[in-house]
Amino acid sequence: MFTRRAALMGAAVVAATPFVVSKASADSESMDTSGAKPVDLSSLPRVKQKLAVPPLVHEHEQIATSGPKIVEFEMTITEEEIEVDDGVFMQAMSFNGSIPGPMMVVHQDDYLELTLINPEENELQHNIDFHASTGALGGGGLTLINPGEKVTLRFRATRPGTFIYHCAPGGPMIPWHVVSGMVGAIMVLPRDGLRDQNDKPISYDKVYYVGENDFYIPKDENGEYKRYESAGDGYDDMVDVMQGLIPTHEVFNGRVGALTGAGAMTAKVGQRVLFIHSQGNRDTRPHIIGGHGDQVWELGKFNNKPDVDLETWFIRGGSAGAALYKFLQPGVYAYVNHNLIEAVNLGATGHIVVDGDWDNDLMEQVSAPTPI
Repeated sequence: MFTRRAALMGAAVVAATPFVVSKASADSESMDTSGAKPVDLSSLPRVKQKLAVPPLVHEHEQIATSGPKIVEFEMTITEEEIEVDDGVFMQAMSFNGSIPGPMMVVHQDDYLELTLINPEENELQHNIDFHASTGALGGGGLTLINPGEKVTLRFRATRPGTFIYHCAPGGPMIPWHVVSGMVGAIMVLPRDGLRDQNDKPISYDKVYYVGENDFYIPKDENGEYKRYESAGDGYDDMVDVMQGLIPTHEVFNGRVGALTGAGAMTAKVGQRVLFIHSQGNRDTRPHIIGGHGDQVWELGKFNNKPDVDLETWFIRGGSAGAALYKFLQPGVYAYVNHNLIEAVNLGATGHIVVDGDWDNDLMEQVSAPTPI
C-alpha cells in the first residue's frame, strides 16, 4: 500500500538531495538553469489575474490592446475527497480545488508567471507540465515541490492555441495524478484575435471550459465502490483498476452531472459560444446534440485554419481543442462525448440552456404524435 509515511519519506529523500543537476540527463527529470543568461523583463507591465472555476473562464481581452505583458497567476494544490456520483467518492488531487484545473488565458508573446503552492497538509509531491511551454518537461523539471513548499515559474507563450497542463511528478505517479484530477488548460490567443476559415476576424460572446476526466474507482468484493482516508491509501487498488484501461466514470468537470441542472452552461439565441474541451488521458469526441461546430480548431492550434460545419470533433488524449458555435434555436442542448456509452453510462454529458424565440423555418413539428 502506498501510505502517507511512504509518500512523506519519498518527499524527504527528494528534499535532502540537490533539486537540480549539473546538466540534463536521461536518468534525471530536473534541470539546472543557474548558468543561463538572465532576462530583463522589468520594462513589461504586470497584470495579476484571478482564476475562475470551470466551466467559467476569467475575464480577458480577445484582441490584445497593448504589447506583451507578464500575466501573474497563483494556484494551490489540493488533496481532498470528492463525490464523483451519488454515493461514489474518490480521493482527488487538483489544481486550485477544481477538476479540471482553472483555464488560464494569455496572448501570444505574453509571459505567463505561475506561483504554485503545495500546502503543508498535503502528503504528496506535485509539479506542473505546461504543454504550451518550451523546455524542462514543460516546466515539470523546474516546479517539483514537496508539501509546505511553493515555486514560481515563468514562460513565454510563443504558440497560439489551446493546450493542457497537468501534474507530472515522474514515473507511475504521472498517470495516477492525472486520472486523480490534476489536469487543466491554457488558451493562448493570437494578439489580433481569432480568425475564421476565410482569415476574417471572428469573436465569441461567451466561453466555457469543459474538462473531461476518466476516473478509476476501485470496488470491494461485493461490487460496492470503496472509500479511502487519503489518496495514498487507495493507490494500489486504483492502479489495479487503471491497468485495465476501462474507466469506471467518464465525466465533465469532475462529477457526473456537473454541467447539468443548476450547473448547466447558458446562452442566448444569436450568441457565439466558444467551447474549450480537454482530456489529459484518453481520446474523446465532443458533440452538441442539436447544434454544430461552426468553426472548429480540432487540434487546438489557432495558426491552423479552423474546420467548418462539423457534427462531431475529435480531441486527442493529452490535448485541448476549441469549437465555436452560434446558437440559432432556444432549448436544452446536450453537450456530450459521442462515445454514447461513455456519455450515458459513465457520465460524460452536460447541458447548454439557450433562451430565445423558436424559428419554425429551421425546424417545425408538422403534426403532433397521434394514434395510427
